[in-house]
Amino acid sequence: MNKKVNTILFVLGATVLNVLVMGIVFTVLLVILSGIAPPTMSPEFGTLAVALVFLATIVVTYVLYHYAVKLLSKKFDLEKYFEPIFRSRKSPPRKRVD
Repeated sequence: MNKKVNTILFVLGATVLNVLVMGIVFTVLLVILSGIAPPTMSPEFGTLAVALVFLATIVVTYVLYHYAVKLLSKKFDLEKYFEPIFRSRKSPPRKRVD
């Protein structure tokens, strides 16, 4: 396989894994919230709490993903296997016309 195929497969796999981790973290945080929250909680507070849990899930998932990719980059030379996803599109310098 070439670098482009490796990059596409890595991005697809990382996306699927990221969504799974997000679901697990969201479920764990909701279980923790249900253990902490009082049983006579108002609906407004419940809505706000679930929204905060969702935002916390996004932050935690980002941190975990960032740490995992950083760890993989240190352990393996990823540039050898993957095409750069974002590269600058600088045009070649123009010749000067006098």
